[in-house]
Amino acid sequence: MAKIYRRATKQVAQNEGVQAELEARTFEIAARAEVELVRHRQDGDAEIDIEHGDVDWYVILSDERGQKAAMSIEYGRAGYTDPETGEQWGAMDGLFILHNAAHLPKGAHSKIRVPPLRKRKGNG
Repeated sequence: MAKIYRRATKQVAQNEGVQAELEARTFEIAARAEVELVRHRQDGDAEIDIEHGDVDWYVILSDERGQKAAMSIEYGRAGYTDPETGEQWGAMDGLFILHNAAHLPKGAHSKIRVPPLRKRKGNG
């Protein structure tokens, strides 16, 4: 019988090799996301950022400098008319920039399928 220690998963996650692979994959996803964002950008301030926590790495679609529309860019939006001003915004389909860059499925799925690891040159 195998004995699993409570901190084993954290120790594995913090392993230098594991962190190097996570960093490399994060940069790959961010690069693909940046290409997609530039391809669709007409105007605006949205950008792709990378953040690193204690263990995890994150690719972020940020629109903090602009209209704060990152969620609408990713998932789309319904048309809207402001009842007070009458100002209208048209509906927009989502671009799914992060989903596509990370090869994740679009839409609500109970399970996310992660593609198998690809071997890289020099990684035996």
